[in-house]
Formats: sequence, structure tokens, C-alpha cells
Amino acid sequence: MRRARLAALLALLAVPLAAPPAGAQGARVYRIGVVEQGGPYGLAIEGLKEGLREGGLEEGKHYALKVINAKGVLKAAEAAGRQLEADKVDLIFAVSSSTALAVKQGTSRVPVVFYAGTDPLESGLIASFRKPGGRFTGVFGRQADVTGKRLELLKAVVPKLRRVFAPYNPNNPIAVRAFASAQEGAQQLKLELVEHRVPTVDELRAAVRAIKPGEVDAFFYVPDSMVTSQSEMIIDTAREKRLPTMFTDTSTVARGALASYGISFRAVGKLAAKHVQRVLKGTPPGDIPVEQMDRLYFAINLKTAKEIGLEIPPAILTRADEVIQ
Repeated sequence: MRRARLAALLALLAVPLAAPPAGAQGARVYRIGVVEQGGPYGLAIEGLKEGLREGGLEEGKHYALKVINAKGVLKAAEAAGRQLEADKVDLIFAVSSSTALAVKQGTSRVPVVFYAGTDPLESGLIASFRKPGGRFTGVFGRQADVTGKRLELLKAVVPKLRRVFAPYNPNNPIAVRAFASAQEGAQQLKLELVEHRVPTVDELRAAVRAIKPGEVDAFFYVPDSMVTSQSEMIIDTAREKRLPTMFTDTSTVARGALASYGISFRAVGKLAAKHVQRVLKGTPPGDIPVEQMDRLYFAINLKTAKEIGLEIPPAILTRADEVIQ
């Protein structure tokens, strides 16, 4: 029964593979599956298309995409990987560490290019960075590695910070480790992390909406694909409650989050396109080194700061890579 429900969900979420254009019957059209969790992760797909286009591959002419949005449900991501492998795609692009691990559980043959925000060696996705081995390679964005730094920047942005709302999915081992890292950082900064263990999207949404005035001083993103999938709701609700928010990707700040420290998902997709193209041309993914993204961006939204009644210290503004007025 459970598998039947997942199959029905995937049938609704999947974007069908586009048919080759009329003039391309004799040409090879690669079939690329994508498993992502919604929200800002969608920008990685835009970056992937851009990177492939720069590499000479045009969508509909040289390749067709089948995108499955698992909407924050890891079991759905696992089922999506299984479905895409059964559909005989040439490759799967898995966006986020936990999504890649779920796809790994659901597949046995198809090559996978991933974006991982946590160490892919530590999580068991690869055997080494220089020679990953097996079916997996991709891009490592160091999201979880800088959790303490992100918390430190949040305290600098909100000097009176004391209690921080931090939800995560306890069934996601990536998120559990990330919360432990955040807890260590909070202790060093003499902050209290208000832990909320939310196994489902519905529980996450309810927990965010139930925040009472004065209960916490800010929202802090613990690396978790389910939480990322709900970033728009979190941003909107936090602004209504005049609550500062700290995320990891720059797109959230453009959408109204107060601040972020981390990577650009569009840049992630563009970088991953190089790996995708090499795999499609026949290079085994296990022979393609995992690329690490060392450039991290600190962004602040002054419009949001004004809306929630927060004055950003001038010294912090000078440290920002991007300031949205």
C-alpha cells in the first residue's frame, strides 16, 4: 500500500521526458533524470541547463530532462531514483546529500552526478575525492562544514541573539549530524538552540507557524533537504512574525530571508554540468574527481531588516558579498 501511494505521488510529480524534435530522429538524445526536493533546489536545474548549453548541449536537441520533485520526502526521492533507473535514463542528477543517498538506496546501475552540501566521503557516497569509484561523482558545497561560521554571522547580524529556532528531520542522518555541529557552535557562542525534531513537511510547517512572539530571537537553517524545500514558507512566516532568518543559499536572501552564508544553487548546477557531460560522453563517474566549491557568499537583505525592525551593524555590512537594498 505504501509503495502504491509513493508510485501515485511520483506519477503526479514527474515532468515527462520531452520527445526529440522532428529534425533530430537520427541524433542521439541523452535522457537525464533529476531528483530534487523543490524550493531553491530548482535553481540547480537552471544552472545545469546553462552549463550544458555552454558545453554545446541543447535541451530538446541533445538531451531531454525528466525532473522529479520529491517535495522534501526522502522515501519519495528513493522511489524516484528507482523509477528513473527503470526508465533507463542515461544519468541521474541528485540535488542534496540526503537526496543522493536516497537515490543510492533506490538504484543499482545508473550513473549519478550529485550536489552534496555535506562531506560525500563521510556520508559514504564516494570512496575518495580524487577517484570516487562506483557510480557517483559530483560537486561538494561545504554547507555543513561551515554551520558554526553561519551561526557566528547570525549573532553578528543580530547582536542581541540568545535563543535560536532550529528545526530538522530526525530521520535524515545528514541533518542529525548538522544539528550536532550547530549545537557545538551554539555552546561556544553562548546561544541556546531551540531544537524542533520534525519528521514530516506538515510537522515542520506547523512548528514554524506555531512560533510565539518573543519565544525565539531568530530562525537558523540546519542543513536538511526537507527544510530547504519549505524555505519560501519559512521566509514568509518569519517576516510576518518579524523574525530574522539565516539560510545557506543566496537565492533565499533575494526572496526575502534576512541573511545567508553558503553557495549559489545556480552555480552548483552549472558546475555539475561538466561532470554530467563527461559521464554522457562515456567517462565512468568513478574516474571523475569530485569538485569542491570553496567560494562561499555572505548576503544580507536590508529591505527585510527594515521590515522586521532590525538595524544591521555597519561593520557587518562591509563583510557582506551581496547587500540587497
